[in-house]
Amino acid sequence: MNALNKTLALALSATLLSAGMAQAADWWPFKIASAKDGDVNNVQDIEYEPLDKAEKPWKLCVLFPHLQDSYWVSVNYGIVEEAKRLGVKVTVFQAGGYTALPKQISQYDDCVASGADAILISAISEAGVAAKIGEGMGKGIVNVAVANPILETPITARVTPDFYQKGFQTGEYVKKYLGDKQGSAVAFPGPQGSGWAETYMSGFRDSTKTGNVTLQAEMFGEASVPAQLQLVEDALQTYPDINVIWGGAPTAEAAIGAVADAGLDGITIMSSYENQTMLKAVKDGQVLGFATEYPVIMGRIGVDLAVRALENKPLEKVLLVAPGIVTGENVEKIDTTQIFAPDGYRPEFSVQ
Repeated sequence: MNALNKTLALALSATLLSAGMAQAADWWPFKIASAKDGDVNNVQDIEYEPLDKAEKPWKLCVLFPHLQDSYWVSVNYGIVEEAKRLGVKVTVFQAGGYTALPKQISQYDDCVASGADAILISAISEAGVAAKIGEGMGKGIVNVAVANPILETPITARVTPDFYQKGFQTGEYVKKYLGDKQGSAVAFPGPQGSGWAETYMSGFRDSTKTGNVTLQAEMFGEASVPAQLQLVEDALQTYPDINVIWGGAPTAEAAIGAVADAGLDGITIMSSYENQTMLKAVKDGQVLGFATEYPVIMGRIGVDLAVRALENKPLEKVLLVAPGIVTGENVEKIDTTQIFAPDGYRPEFSVQ
């Protein structure tokens, strides 16, 4: 485990609790890891505080893979609310899913054509959008990666989770929960080629290399409940001894129904990330837990990073959110305003 992973592992519990009591309208300071000067081997915990106001109503353009679940709706909420607080303009595009890379590329062009000062991008695929980011950077447009990682392509700044740690720590929690019981796991990390799914998988895979859980298979697929349901149903037939299902929130949501329909007992479901369904499922005991990466806060910080870059103000170029593991033991103690948009919130596509 490198220095970055060690630092974030130590921050795992502290982040969840120390971040917990801020209110939605006054969300700072927020404890987060900063890779100083972009060096991931020089990571320090900082208390992030945003600007009071922007100097002018900058034009920000936002690119999402989709807005089909509460995770991305929560990032949207964070971006929109911070834009309103700082006094900047926002236009939001969503591609419609992780299979819609050509549309996201076209939407990047739309952002450039609209005269955007900054583009906040949650990339479907880093390799797929790398050339466009290069073009935008060459035109002097600020580019900030939000939630989905941009790791190799030169970019202004990024605020992303540590996906490896989310995979690793959720695996560690499953092993601890099982105790003396042996686990037989099938993993459903998400869409292959996204980058984040592979990194999630790397963390969970490494966790299963020691201890009481054996990894039987890795099944990649679109991050939607219907796609994951088919994969889970196939796994339940192919691996009859399975007693651990690990994957993203759509996987866990699909698994709840699939396991019940199959009449199976004793299967532990663990989610590598969050949505509103996971919150309820953990409270109801249907899902063991999930790893949170504070989507609302990432959206807020992404806007602040863009404004700082535009105004040549001090800027943390690489920010990494240490995961918090939410389970039945602590679910009532967390501040969900940092994780989820308010009940009934609908995505907003423009702030003027």
